Amino acid sequence: MTSDAADLNYGSIGTLLGALHARTISASELLDHTIARIETLDGPINAIIVRDFDRARDAARAADAALGRGERLPLLGIPVTLKEPFNVAGLPTTWGFPHFRDFQPAEDALLVSRLKAAGAVIIGKTNIPIGLRDFQSYNEIYRATNNPWDLGRSPGGSSGGCGAALAAGLGPLSIGSDIGGSIRVPSHFCGVFGHKPSLGLVPLRGYSLPPAPPVPGQGDLAVVGPMARTASDLALSLDVIAGPDETRDGVGYRLALPAPRHTQLMDFRILVIDTHPLMPTGNAVRSAIGRLAERLERSGARVARASASLPDLADSARLYMKLLNGARSPRLTPAALAEAQEAAAALATDDRSLEAERARGWGMTHRDWLAADAARLQLQQKWHQLFREFDAVIYPAAAVPAFPHDHSEPFDARKLDIDGKLYNYSDACFIWADPASTCGLPATAVPIERTPSGLPIGVQIIGPYLEDRTTIALAGLIEREFGGFVPPPALPR
Repeated sequence: MTSDAADLNYGSIGTLLGALHARTISASELLDHTIARIETLDGPINAIIVRDFDRARDAARAADAALGRGERLPLLGIPVTLKEPFNVAGLPTTWGFPHFRDFQPAEDALLVSRLKAAGAVIIGKTNIPIGLRDFQSYNEIYRATNNPWDLGRSPGGSSGGCGAALAAGLGPLSIGSDIGGSIRVPSHFCGVFGHKPSLGLVPLRGYSLPPAPPVPGQGDLAVVGPMARTASDLALSLDVIAGPDETRDGVGYRLALPAPRHTQLMDFRILVIDTHPLMPTGNAVRSAIGRLAERLERSGARVARASASLPDLADSARLYMKLLNGARSPRLTPAALAEAQEAAAALATDDRSLEAERARGWGMTHRDWLAADAARLQLQQKWHQLFREFDAVIYPAAAVPAFPHDHSEPFDARKLDIDGKLYNYSDACFIWADPASTCGLPATAVPIERTPSGLPIGVQIIGPYLEDRTTIALAGLIEREFGGFVPPPALPR
């Protein structure tokens, strides 16, 4: 059996399923093609750093048998990669930390079980930064992942391996995670699609720092979600992985997401934001967003560039930085926690810099966290009011396109170049994850164009809580009207 090579390299899940159902290719042949492409192209990219090809071949043979019996499942026979922190029985889970190099979980993460139940063929894991802390993807165990558009540049982080694998045509679906833009930034840097789900929509059991047991729980800020090369593939895969954990909330609840608010661009009410009060947006990104806004208006959408209903983005960013490091603080050693608390105590009370708020977050007491959470609840209500006026907000995914590798230490001393001026690296990178992360809102990353030098530019579409189908639908309409994923020119199509 044969199928067009371009479809096998860069075809959507729907295209590949059509070929599998028509028996123009088998699941085993599709897998062999994908493995051959990985072995040929991934060396200099280094996206798929844990490979599980033998068990994948077994799964593909089982998929072929099921297809032969006439079975139809959402991902039956489709090769899928996963970000490294997801537990897969028999494979290492390290989060990039050398001292976890030999840790292997005994069971799959719940999300992995759902993928397998839908017929997915798990082929391996993708690279990350150590501790998922960076907008690059490198660690001592697996080295650095490079952007397929320019090997000297970052593919983003912390789901950078996912973005690079998709851009290189190393499978049609990869599952990432996002607490600080970790799905949205790699999607933007690599020119692919990604979806940060509403908080709590996809269960996290089996996504935890080793050697923690896989217990149900939502966590704070962090979500897991799909990355793909089409909006329709985001929708399909989200349906597979979403829904409450059967051992906890799922005992009494079932998922029933609302339909998209609209199905035509002309019906959408869109707020376009391309600037931030605390951080500039680079000209390449800002001008691309401006052109997108003009195209949306010409398509009949109602587009606004400002709104009195928009919450204060500066206050929101400060709150986010505090909550972000509060959520990451359990990873601190007792000595590091004591040091962080001393540093926070030494801050001037009127120091409201983003760096100061991150410092306060590391050592927050429970009392402080409750106050921050109360502020978040007020902010969530303001966004709820905004989404009575608008259906979605288009917002930068990052200030700049993919930037050159910078693995210098200390991390906190790094700077990011935005149009020739240097800014604090953490400020400049993390600020765009708010407000979707702070308020638990869905955000879909969609590629919109490329820079004159050829680097991808994307945006994130932020929507109302649990209206994930609306942001994905708008991403699909933008994809249909104005383009979408384009393969990197240096790679075979």
